[in-house]
Amino acid sequence: MALKKTTITFLPDGARKVRQFRIPKAVIYCFSLFALMTCGIFAWACIDYKGMKLLVSDYTRIQQENQQHEIQISALSQKIEQINSKMVELQIFTQKLKVMANLETDDNTQFLGVGGSDPEFFYPEYSIEEVQRNQIRQMHQSLTNVDTEASVQMQDLVELYDFMEDQKSMFACTPSIWPSRGWVSSRFGYRISPFTNEKEFHKGLDISARIGTPVIVPAEGVVSSLGEATGYGKILTISHGYGLKTRYAHLNDYLVKKGESVSRGQKVALMGNSGRSTGPHLHYEVYLNGVPVDPLRYILN
Repeated sequence: MALKKTTITFLPDGARKVRQFRIPKAVIYCFSLFALMTCGIFAWACIDYKGMKLLVSDYTRIQQENQQHEIQISALSQKIEQINSKMVELQIFTQKLKVMANLETDDNTQFLGVGGSDPEFFYPEYSIEEVQRNQIRQMHQSLTNVDTEASVQMQDLVELYDFMEDQKSMFACTPSIWPSRGWVSSRFGYRISPFTNEKEFHKGLDISARIGTPVIVPAEGVVSSLGEATGYGKILTISHGYGLKTRYAHLNDYLVKKGESVSRGQKVALMGNSGRSTGPHLHYEVYLNGVPVDPLRYILN
């Protein structure tokens, strides 16, 4: 059976010959269908491109937001670390106050603050969202611990305040500041002797500085003795009451007399190099009921 055809006539201008073309209708249908499909695919591509463009824009925006969140979380984490450090310092300061007040202290007390994020959450298998959720969870835990610790510290400080209000006199007579400026060259406790090279017990704190550096009294008291002692050179002893005494050795000169009352911060002597000494320094001792104790336990600043 012959295919149906459609005649297409071209009528040119002028005297040119009229042209006619006979095209099978099936070809026209196929061409029309192809054109329609092409237009449809083009329209779909345009819509898809627009959608992809919006997705890329959203992805970029989400990335920027995630970066901002990461910066904010990091800054907050650092701030919490600083608060944790301050709380630890406050805890240590409170313990020192308790020692000064002769109150019971809990040496096993440990601050509950949480540090940085767990390193395992930065492994590749964890997404950014999971890492951030972990950081936020740990920060919430840290803030909870800080709040708990702050409440405990507040209670301790209230008790200390009430106690010290009743013990003002004892506090005024308790050594609490550095007896001189300089650097600590030897601490309280066992050490190797610089003279015998053998192990010995060092009963005080050595503070090195230049000869003539002022020596100040760390609490109210009375000068109980001054003079020279074997190994110590020129030595000064102050009685503070409540079983407390302080002793200052290797002095260069005295600025007070025996029996004189002294106040915290008053200059009482000058640092020297007298007695058995390897160089200019102050040997500072604190005695409680006749027993030498670590002077650093009584120094607040």
